[in-house]
Amino acid sequence: MRLRTTGAAACAAVLATAVLAGCNRGSDTAGGRIGIDVPRTDTDFWNSYQQYLEKDLDHGGPAALPLSNSQNDIAKVVADVQALTGQGAKAIVMAPQDTGAITAELRRLAEQKIPVVSVDTRPDEGSVYMVVRADNRAYGEKSCEYLGRRLGGRGRVAELQGDLSSVNGRDRSEAFASCMRRKFPRITVHELATDWKGDVASGKLQSLLAQHPDLDGLYLQAGGAFLQPTLALLEQKKLLKPAGSHGHLTIISNDGIPDELDAIRAGKIDATLSQPADLYAKYALYYAESALAGKTFRPGPTDHHSTIVKIKNGLEDQLPAPLVTKDNVDDKSLWANQLAKKR
Repeated sequence: MRLRTTGAAACAAVLATAVLAGCNRGSDTAGGRIGIDVPRTDTDFWNSYQQYLEKDLDHGGPAALPLSNSQNDIAKVVADVQALTGQGAKAIVMAPQDTGAITAELRRLAEQKIPVVSVDTRPDEGSVYMVVRADNRAYGEKSCEYLGRRLGGRGRVAELQGDLSSVNGRDRSEAFASCMRRKFPRITVHELATDWKGDVASGKLQSLLAQHPDLDGLYLQAGGAFLQPTLALLEQKKLLKPAGSHGHLTIISNDGIPDELDAIRAGKIDATLSQPADLYAKYALYYAESALAGKTFRPGPTDHHSTIVKIKNGLEDQLPAPLVTKDNVDDKSLWANQLAKKR
């Protein structure tokens, strides 16, 4: 990783490897404890992220306060973060789902010189030390290209969007729409905003199917929230046909949770983009620990197959998110396959 360091040379040599192997791990001597807010526990993806955090912290990770959980409530994010700093946190890891409403709290933390690592979401305003995230525009683009090719450039698809107040929902939606207009203008796209809520997604999809029973494909922006409600609805409507059979709806999802991989194996869906829950946890802790040690980073490729890019309010490490289909669904390197073995 391209890195400009300050502080002890011995510690820098370790941190420059860009893995979670910082000096003084598990003690407060590197600069203080880390405060971590988990954004929600109502999806498999975020539950998996929390499990990876706990595993890393339990096996020699940096010193951290007990995790808080803001339950998809931006007011609770602010309250949790203030409680963590009140308990002595000197760096914060958060994943604000409303990326506009967190600005004032980020400014407060900046005034207190408390660095922030934002996981999965990029705050619209307010200083961050590092955003740990996959390229969400690439999610929308790759999902569009997959559906477009599989449908031969024609047909009708439904897009179950996330919360459009979130940069992730906006990035995926804008990229998907732009790609469809440019590359597959003969595909009709029905955009269904859901606020990342499975029941909302199911209700809107049911209404759409009543109007357009000729639906050819689906794009689920969050498999952790939308997969099970969608499959249950399609089964109820007798529209859940195996991949390769007549009448099968082509479905691509985003998250890469174990249930999505199982659905690909069963022919219920066709593909997903694997959002790296394990790497989110690993590098969130790594960058928080680096911030406490006074390390600085520069844009450019890293040694963990990602790219750091400059954003208006800091830096963002864009981690890889591979496409998963029936051809590679059993790949042992996929985090969901590793997690499934431990169940």
